[in-house]
Amino acid sequence: MTPSLELLCRGAAEILPREEFFHRLGTGRPLRVKAGFDPTAPDIHLGHTVVLTKLRQFQDQGHQILFLVGDFTARIGDPTGKNVTRPPLSAAEIQVNAQTYCDQAFKILNPALTEVVFNGSWMNQMPAAELVRVASRYTVARMLERDDFKRRYANEQAIAIHEFLYPLVQGYDSVHLKADLEIGGTDQKFNLLVGRHLQEAYGQRPQVIMTMPLLEGRDGLQKMSKSLDNYIGISDSPDAMFGKIMSISDELMWRYFDLLSLRSREDLTDLRTREEAGRNPRDTKFELAHELVGRFHGVAAAAQAQQDFISRFTSREVPTQAEELLLWCDTDAQTVSLTLKALGFAASTSDARRLMVQGAVRINSARIADPLAAIPSPGRYLVEVGKRKVAWLTLARG
Repeated sequence: MTPSLELLCRGAAEILPREEFFHRLGTGRPLRVKAGFDPTAPDIHLGHTVVLTKLRQFQDQGHQILFLVGDFTARIGDPTGKNVTRPPLSAAEIQVNAQTYCDQAFKILNPALTEVVFNGSWMNQMPAAELVRVASRYTVARMLERDDFKRRYANEQAIAIHEFLYPLVQGYDSVHLKADLEIGGTDQKFNLLVGRHLQEAYGQRPQVIMTMPLLEGRDGLQKMSKSLDNYIGISDSPDAMFGKIMSISDELMWRYFDLLSLRSREDLTDLRTREEAGRNPRDTKFELAHELVGRFHGVAAAAQAQQDFISRFTSREVPTQAEELLLWCDTDAQTVSLTLKALGFAASTSDARRLMVQGAVRINSARIADPLAAIPSPGRYLVEVGKRKVAWLTLARG
């Protein structure tokens, strides 16, 4: 496999059908690569950028990127992973969020080489009779194969008819755009396959699909989510973003490199080799944090954030003679509240949660506000509570 092909495949969970993907790339014709983003929230985090990063890799190799803003599908609401019907957004909310999404996407994609399309531009013009014809191309039995629909149907939970329209409209988008390849998260696999089915029903060559993993948050356990407070927002300040990236485990760092970095496989292999030869993992993580902060805030801001981080760890604020402590943990992670209690930094777990909510707790310079937050084991962390309680903690499995 050539380095350029290896880069395009890097990090992908599935490519279906894989042989067809290689064949289309081998023709030398630029592929029409589609990815859809529903503007359901005003901001995005690094987890959202996994697909954008993959799009940029295709873009750098000369393929046509179709950045689809789902202003029409956002009104339906994709229930993927949900056990209840999602409330629709207003047109005003969608418009504001869509502009924010585009602004943030172009921190990764080259705007001059990206075709931005809104599916409302054709779906709003589609006669009801044509939408009925689209619906006739798919069966209820096939629709109920989708995991969330299957689960809700089995549990006798309501499924509104309009929810069946979501995968149909997403699939029809591929028909309208004549997509060669569609990229989405693993939770979008069913919808992407509907696109293949509809393209074939309309006489087109079915698109190849590529699914990308859902990025774990800073805890390394659950997918990145604002509700879990384990996210790294691309609109975070340079210092906050740098500190949060430095707080992830050494093992999770490599997954972030694979899914978010624009560096070549050769560069990443070199980083691993240097680390295996004795380089401090912290210095490798510096390179990851510098790259990501630089992408969203500029190289100068990244350099300053790194200097601020180093200064914080070597200044009087975090004395180098801070106590070294060891805790044993029999799971992959331990809650911060239990950790603070065990260290004597909080009188009880409830006291620890109160301190976290008040913003007094930092792990590796990143503020931890979620009372249910956990830290991976094993690992070495700088734990701070207020200005006076500071310790280097080694969390070990045992």
